[in-house]
Amino acid sequence: MKINTYAGIPEEFAKLESAKVVLIPVPYEGANTPQSGASKGPEAFLEASEAMGLYDIETATEVYKQGIYLADAIKETGSPEAMVKAVHETTKKYIKKNKFVTIFGGEHSVSIGTIRAFNETFNNLTVLHLDAYANLNKTYKGSPFHKACAVYEASQTTNLIQVGIRSMDGIEKTFMDEEKTYFAHEMAVDDSWMDNAIDQMTDNVFITFDLSALDVSILPHSGNPEPGGLFWYETLEFLKQVFSEKNVVGFDIMEFCPNENSKASNALVARLYSKMISYKFQNEDAEDSYDNSFDNSYVNKNSNSKFEEEDDY
Repeated sequence: MKINTYAGIPEEFAKLESAKVVLIPVPYEGANTPQSGASKGPEAFLEASEAMGLYDIETATEVYKQGIYLADAIKETGSPEAMVKAVHETTKKYIKKNKFVTIFGGEHSVSIGTIRAFNETFNNLTVLHLDAYANLNKTYKGSPFHKACAVYEASQTTNLIQVGIRSMDGIEKTFMDEEKTYFAHEMAVDDSWMDNAIDQMTDNVFITFDLSALDVSILPHSGNPEPGGLFWYETLEFLKQVFSEKNVVGFDIMEFCPNENSKASNALVARLYSKMISYKFQNEDAEDSYDNSFDNSYVNKNSNSKFEEEDDY
């Protein structure tokens, strides 16, 4: 299926030069998982987006009128390292074009590249990681680019806050800040977890959302389903509060593994993306100019401070 614009929006709202939002599909799948198909996630998400209503009842907005540019998919499959590099470079390119950059994967290893780009362009960054899995391995099966390592780098270079965690390896506790980790079994009996997590965030927040964070009863089709996750309105309440109280600078959504025999998960991920960008722009008129607030002096000063590879932009 040839998809030209996000959600089938008119071309006038889908041009790069005028769009405030950029959506980058990354149909990457490298690791063996209990449910395969993450490489098909972006296309299924885009198809489902065309079938949903574009008016958001809760915010009383049509966020697509802010402009949403659908970028070319990143299809680098040479190696996990090459994929991360391509994602990093492409994400950073659009950030520097003053866009609100969003990424839809794909396997969670994609987030190594997205987080790196945002961390190099926004000062004092918080990474809000919603997931069932800690993903804090320094290396896994000999590679630092495995999905099980998705936020290890973030744990070393950003203010990492993890929400919904309910599965991990013992070695990951070595890199985990338990004061900033919200385990699912504790969240279930603690009404204050949302406020506590937000209080620990800096002003600039990047959200990496692995769909296994959600309970399998509402989204069974993630790469690694795990019981005991977040429910729909609970998730939206938290996200709405984060967008309201912090400067969310971008987000990614990962690990959607569509099932041809069930389209309910497709509808959920399409609406989740729409809700997140609706929360971001609910108080802005389409005619308002947009400033993504990235600091070019910070980029130039810090682009090589945390990573070995040189950036060439």
